[in-house]
Amino acid sequence: MQSSPAASASASSSASGGASSKPTEVLESVVIRFAGDSGDGIQLTGGQFTAASAAAGNDTATFPDYPAEIRAPAGTLAGVSGFQLHFSSRDILTPGDRADVLVVMNPAALASNKKWLKGNGVLIANSDAFTVKNLAMAGYASNPLEDGSLADYQVFELDLSRLTGDALLGLEMTAKEVERCKNYFALGLVFWLFERDASMVEDEIKQKFGAKPMLLDANLRVFRAGWDYGENTELFQVRYRVPAAEDIAPGTYRSISGNEAVALGLIAAAHQAGLSLFLGSYPITPATDILHELAKHKEFGVKTFQAEDEIAAICAAIGASFANQLAVTTTSGPGIALKSEAMGLAVMTELPLVIIDVQRGGPSTGLPTKTEQSDLMQVLYGRNGESPLAVLAIRSPADAFDCAFEACRVAIKYRVPVVLLSDGAIANGAEPWKIPDASTLPTIDPNFLNSAEQLPGGKLLPYDRDPQTLARPWVYLGTKGLEHRIGGLEKWDKTGHISYDPQNHHHMTKVRQAKVEAIAQDIPAVEVVGPSSGDLLVVTWGSPWGSVRTAVKELQGAGKSVAHVHLRWINPMPRDLGEVLQRFGRVLVPEINNGQLVQVLSARYPRRFDRYNRIAGQPLTVAEVKQAMVELLPD
Repeated sequence: MQSSPAASASASSSASGGASSKPTEVLESVVIRFAGDSGDGIQLTGGQFTAASAAAGNDTATFPDYPAEIRAPAGTLAGVSGFQLHFSSRDILTPGDRADVLVVMNPAALASNKKWLKGNGVLIANSDAFTVKNLAMAGYASNPLEDGSLADYQVFELDLSRLTGDALLGLEMTAKEVERCKNYFALGLVFWLFERDASMVEDEIKQKFGAKPMLLDANLRVFRAGWDYGENTELFQVRYRVPAAEDIAPGTYRSISGNEAVALGLIAAAHQAGLSLFLGSYPITPATDILHELAKHKEFGVKTFQAEDEIAAICAAIGASFANQLAVTTTSGPGIALKSEAMGLAVMTELPLVIIDVQRGGPSTGLPTKTEQSDLMQVLYGRNGESPLAVLAIRSPADAFDCAFEACRVAIKYRVPVVLLSDGAIANGAEPWKIPDASTLPTIDPNFLNSAEQLPGGKLLPYDRDPQTLARPWVYLGTKGLEHRIGGLEKWDKTGHISYDPQNHHHMTKVRQAKVEAIAQDIPAVEVVGPSSGDLLVVTWGSPWGSVRTAVKELQGAGKSVAHVHLRWINPMPRDLGEVLQRFGRVLVPEINNGQLVQVLSARYPRRFDRYNRIAGQPLTVAEVKQAMVELLPD
């Protein structure tokens, strides 16, 4: 790690309350990555260190990197779980390209994660796990801790398993139980290394294991042993401090994942609309946590239905919408394939429905725990017939709340199905979220038709339309005189009767398209970050936003003529986008797919688009998108 010019020495408290005798260097930001077997508690360790960093006032961004197999054999590359955290004294937008510190529990974790460690970075390795058997399973012909292959890094070897066992002497625990505690030793060490508040973890251990005295004692012992090891051995000669961020807007914050933020956004929208929230869902990685989170909040009128399959889940949601509830269904790309016919049914019935697609690597089962942006064409066009619906995309975990709220508002106002696109990196990643003042959230008017007396002549026309939004009435179910039928067959304009008339079908197809296009009147003008015209415009959607925005700012600081436009809405798009695109010499579109937004833009706007595509199951990095921009800029 490179210290800042402001590096200084200081004393600080130890886990036991004493003062540290070792100097402290002040750093602007640090990226740390934990890696080990699925059973090593890597996600727990990363989450606790993230919470402590946020409590210290740092801006944070995380990237959990899960293995695809639920329980791969211990010590194998397939079973490695990772967690990367970027914490900083300034505003940050990504979990970092590469790590300053890598903590590995075994050879497989090193083999699969060494590529993410910076040159001269700190490598903390559990040397006890580098046995002949484990080395062979990780593909090593020799021990990298001994053969000189790690000379480019600062290597710190710990007998982590032995040290954990020493801390637990006297407790009647099996060898397997002792081994499971070693993540707390590593956590205690990095808490000491970065001057984190040990009481946060100690309080959590007490709460979690309070009813199990032996486990409570064991985990407290091991955590404190890790802290004391850093303080009392000669292995580490310096500690590091990342000051609290000062460029963050004032307010009350909490760390939130993308899936959690989606759930809260849905609940807030239902409350602001005065509706019950219904989720019809079938579990699928990486969307399942939305179902889990919503199931915790029945006190807010939330109903969660875990269906027997994807088709039943969306059909139940459509039924709930007909029954005047805010209806949502969640899934990933394979589930969208199964839901496609029912999505067409929602288009035909013109009922509010929010469809959340947390994208993952494909095709088929593909890379179920990795991230990708490959469902854009699927949600735009992957249905039979002319079947237009609205599509918007989340850019970051904290943005998920606003996007979920917006998807609900538009679905209700325009009586359309709305697809909300997330992805694995957003869903599982976390960052600080400024909790909004509930009183400032806009009210959503469901505008029910709840009385036949409101109608001319008292006669219901189920497909009569609002002249501005083209939305049909949302009839309050059970109201006398407002009985009507809906279904998947074509409707006669206004009356809603079944119709096979060719002219009527042409008319209704055009009206359904025009209704989606009318949403553009609710979409703000394009925000151009940087010059209003120039050499290069970079256009993004979804999770590449953070890396691209960071790279653009760095190039702008170097005097380059580059600007950034991020699209929240994909269908429809902002009305002034075409005019903005024409003001720049070149337009670059980076995506984690094979160029899907480029194809959409090329079909709509008469100009050339450059593309940058990498489809590796990982987020785009700042370095790679910056290099792609540099190659298009004039010297």
